[in-house]
Amino acid sequence: MKFSNIRLLATHFLRNAIKPKTFYLIYVLFLLLTAYSAISGIQNHIAQNEIRKEHQVKARQSWEANPDKHPHRMAHFGTFAFRIGAPLGMFDHGLERFTGSTVFLEAHRQNSVNFSEASFSTGTLRFGALSMALLTQLILPLVLVFIGFSSIASDRRNGTLKILITQGANWFEILVGKSLGLFTVALLFFAPIVLGITMALTVFGNIDTAYGLWPRFSLLVLGHAFFLFVVCTTVILVSATSKTPKSALLRLLGLWLLMVVLLPKTAQAMGNYWYPTPTKLAFQSAIEQEVIQKGDSHNPDDPYYNTLRDSVLAVHNVDDVTELPFNYGGFVMREGERITSTLYKKYYADLLRVYQQQNRISQFVALLNPYMAIKQFSMGLSGTDFSSYVDFQEQADDYRYELAQEMNELQMEYISPKRSGSEGKVHVVDNGHWQEFPDFKHRPMTFDQAFSSITTAAFAIGLWLLFLFGSIWRTAKKASTL
Repeated sequence: MKFSNIRLLATHFLRNAIKPKTFYLIYVLFLLLTAYSAISGIQNHIAQNEIRKEHQVKARQSWEANPDKHPHRMAHFGTFAFRIGAPLGMFDHGLERFTGSTVFLEAHRQNSVNFSEASFSTGTLRFGALSMALLTQLILPLVLVFIGFSSIASDRRNGTLKILITQGANWFEILVGKSLGLFTVALLFFAPIVLGITMALTVFGNIDTAYGLWPRFSLLVLGHAFFLFVVCTTVILVSATSKTPKSALLRLLGLWLLMVVLLPKTAQAMGNYWYPTPTKLAFQSAIEQEVIQKGDSHNPDDPYYNTLRDSVLAVHNVDDVTELPFNYGGFVMREGERITSTLYKKYYADLLRVYQQQNRISQFVALLNPYMAIKQFSMGLSGTDFSSYVDFQEQADDYRYELAQEMNELQMEYISPKRSGSEGKVHVVDNGHWQEFPDFKHRPMTFDQAFSSITTAAFAIGLWLLFLFGSIWRTAKKASTL
């Protein structure tokens, strides 16, 4: 193998690829799409985060503006938690527009995240919002197919392959050289995207260092470069094994449809069929039924709380709850919150296991499909995948639980034991306590957490690289100039 031959073949391919005027037309159109996706992605990221931060401030102001009030009323008054979009969401929107960004936090209830962009949009959003990630993962491979489909098939038809072989080149050098030539073309298209997101992150990418912004971005660029090399090598191999340019183009277009449309939809359908999820109504009903069995803190005749009351009275050696050194109503609410939260976490963990089983189907199919692998890889590093959504929901529920229990503690400490209700202006505590409780602040997943979520996808991309190198070696031994 001569590296000079490989370099010569790659340079020759590049010159032929950029010679036609149609190439520059395609390149300009791609640049316009890149500029549009970059500007719209940046604007959407800034606008959404400003709206969420503004409403988080308003929710806090509304919380602190409450007058002296009974703590349990404040627990039901509640507040809101808003998810702040990760900076790399400017590159890859992922599931960000479908999963919601806001959740109402109140005592005894774990509400779902609402107000996704998809819920306010038309059905066209299901086809995917234009982003720099979509251009790299979906559109650019199609461009590379049209540029490289005839690279070897045409040489075979017009006899150029015979000349190359007789002048000292071998099949391995031809395959590698043309793959590198097409990969260079891919980098010409990919470079403006990298430049655009670099500038955007430099200006608008301020975030906690634990997020690991630049290590994430470096891995994103490297991963997409590997993906594009996989695409380029596949195009050259299909062209080398096709008798005519037409058959090569048809095979590559069929492969693109299989990878981009059929396999992802099939994996999703298989996951939903094999691991069906309960409806929201069934999920909530199951929790409520078990709460009734375990103990309902709002039912004065509940057997569990009757037993609890007797044990508390016995421990403090008193005959009535009004003689206790704390407010018994707050004690009951604290216990009820503990029970309902424990049950919710149990059912929520079961639901997550179902989603994880569904996602494993997609992860397995990603071993067969580099498009799905790079999509999972990109969303994980960008902080727009399902794991990031779950992390926000868990942060919000932890905050909700701490808020509810803090209000219960205030009731136990400051409300007279002789007061069992929350009505009237006598059963109140000072509103300064509302200001003492910290505001909710969403913390994006750390770099280590994000990296652990993409290991399967990264392995799949590496596996494809090894497979294609082996395919080049095998094709080089069997290929024919006829």
